[in-house]
Amino acid sequence: MKTKIKINQRDIKIILIAVIAGLFFGWLFFHGSGSETPQNTAESTTQQEQATVWTCSMHPQIRMDHPGQCPICGMDLIPLDELSASESAVSPSEIKMTEAAVKIADVQTMVVKKAYPDKEVYLLGKVKPDERNIAELTARFGGRIEKLHVNFTGQTVKIGEKLATIYSPAMMTAQKELLEAISYKDSNPEFYKATRNKLKLWDLTEAQIDAIEKEGKTSSYFDVLSPISGTVTRRDVAVGDYIKEGISLFQVIDLSKVWVMFDAYESDLPWIKQSDKVTFTTKSVPGKTFTGKISFIDPVLDAKTRTASIRVEAANGGDLLKPEMFVNGVVTSSIAGNKKDLTIPKTAVLWTGKRAVVYVKVPNREQPTFEYREIELGPVAGDFYVVAGGLNAGEEIAVNGVFKIDAAAQLAGKPSMMNPEAGIESGRNEQVMAAAQLQQDVSEVEGDVKTHEHAASPAEKPQVPEKFKEQLTKFYESYLPMKDAFVATDPTAVKEKAENMKSRLQKVDMELLSGATHMEWMEYLDPMKKALEKIIVSNDIELQRQGFSDLNLVMYKVIKRFGLENETVYYQYCPMAFDNKGAYWFSEQKEIRNPYFGDKMLKCGETREEFDFKK
Repeated sequence: MKTKIKINQRDIKIILIAVIAGLFFGWLFFHGSGSETPQNTAESTTQQEQATVWTCSMHPQIRMDHPGQCPICGMDLIPLDELSASESAVSPSEIKMTEAAVKIADVQTMVVKKAYPDKEVYLLGKVKPDERNIAELTARFGGRIEKLHVNFTGQTVKIGEKLATIYSPAMMTAQKELLEAISYKDSNPEFYKATRNKLKLWDLTEAQIDAIEKEGKTSSYFDVLSPISGTVTRRDVAVGDYIKEGISLFQVIDLSKVWVMFDAYESDLPWIKQSDKVTFTTKSVPGKTFTGKISFIDPVLDAKTRTASIRVEAANGGDLLKPEMFVNGVVTSSIAGNKKDLTIPKTAVLWTGKRAVVYVKVPNREQPTFEYREIELGPVAGDFYVVAGGLNAGEEIAVNGVFKIDAAAQLAGKPSMMNPEAGIESGRNEQVMAAAQLQQDVSEVEGDVKTHEHAASPAEKPQVPEKFKEQLTKFYESYLPMKDAFVATDPTAVKEKAENMKSRLQKVDMELLSGATHMEWMEYLDPMKKALEKIIVSNDIELQRQGFSDLNLVMYKVIKRFGLENETVYYQYCPMAFDNKGAYWFSEQKEIRNPYFGDKMLKCGETREEFDFKK
């Protein structure tokens, strides 16, 4: 019994040792690996989350650790990794983007090719009668109006139709001379011809003279016949009036062909040539388009309006065009004649004032890669630029989302529009801070400029009469409904409000100004008229917005120079308008309501300047 107990105790010790050893090794295995693995995973996940920085391609100073929207412009934030250039890019001027980044930035490309560049010149004109088709009927001899066959102005007559009957003793004498000369027709033909010519000079037709010869007797009454078919536009006599030689009787105008007199600004004259085709419309005949050819370009400019008259000859079927009607015309002019030139859309170009930048897509790359390139631009051809150098036919360039590509290059430390000499990326945080610092520097410079402008003494320029300010204020007040129509994206309302603005602008009396102030106003007046006309002639809201942008740039100078009465004006800016080129507008309220995007990006923008004209 004792031996059996000893054996059991030894076995127990062995089992205990084995259990303890198993627990020890199990603790090492499970605790060491099982407990640390989640910790490492959590740390890795945290590091990964911390590594993803979300930013705005328009405002690189915005950095967040989670996705969302930019607090400035409302754009969706994108990962900084998607904007970062690849370190493996072959050239320092290349920026590589992921497919997702390209999609988010809405980048679109096109192949550069040659085309015939055309420029559209918008003109404002008025219908006039063709001076060659105006007949002025005057009395060739004295007498008395016995009868009127045309009793009212506006009556339509045909060639040879009776207009009036005149009693004239002088005509009777001339007829007697003709009848006497007939007997000398063979012996003295010159005398006979002279008597006939005398009657011709008195506006008698060959048929009337032959009738006198045939009847062989005189008549004291003479019928005045219309020399052309047309409309009687003036009647200067009445029944019973005694008339003398040279007095005006009637005016008849043939309106089957008319002249349209356009005013062309001197900057547009190089693109307008004689025989160019002009298409034009008038509000009086909606839906109808007329055409004509330029027959004359005035060689002398109007000193006040700085315009030259352009005469267009046009057919007027159905007399739809009436004299003094206003018309809106377009001349499509070829810049290069019959030569094809490289052309690229305006949206493809980032313009700094001195440099023109495009992004060329690098071919044969797995990921979308774009190369920063500076080019030379030729003349503007509508919505296109003619390329003078720096691009070749067949190359592919970005035409949409260009500013976002440039922002990505800026963040990556690559050459960009604002910093063409930038080097290779040196670190993500440094890139973001550099971009933010750059924007801060720009803002500081703008602030310095504004401070300098505001610091200028008003005594340096002549004072503006209060009456003129009052009229200018009414013009500005007519601007606000048009701005609201742009916010509502209503092209019909925009045209109507632009017409009201144009009418209000015409009521601003420039004669209230004198000297240099008057000349300043003249300098601004024509560009404002041209911008308003660009809005009025178009039914396309985007084309109207281009004219709206042009108008705002001029109005900024006008308001700053001449001032308003009892108004607070906010000068606001959207950096994303016109494919991120930016555009300004005026508002009576500080809250942003974007007229360039409407409901699509209603809150996109910021107030750049505030004018307080309240007394």
